Amino acid sequence: MGVYSEKRPWGYFEKFHENRASTVKLLNINANARLSLQYHAKREEFWRIVKGSALIEVDYKKMNLSEGDEVIIPRGAKHRIRAQNHGCIVLEISYGDFDEGDIIRLADDYQRVPKN
Repeated sequence: MGVYSEKRPWGYFEKFHENRASTVKLLNINANARLSLQYHAKREEFWRIVKGSALIEVDYKKMNLSEGDEVIIPRGAKHRIRAQNHGCIVLEISYGDFDEGDIIRLADDYQRVPKN
């Protein structure tokens, strides 16, 4: 999923997707907070850091991202994001069959992992 960029007289634009069914969200993550370690069976995700910086984990590979950086979360990949000192805003575009119930949590700071 490549981002297309085109120059115009007034500046430029970036196109993240075209003619694909998707769900678009802005994740506003508090400073030093993190999402569950999770995966999805029915969708992949594209994340772009809009503001701030974050530590991203995808299949146990960790990377520091800052404004403008992007990452693809493949379907089934274990992932999480942790905002750094001042919090962050992340553009999330999900492709596939979107359902908030398609979150399989493996670890969670807020005790939301189901007990077996």
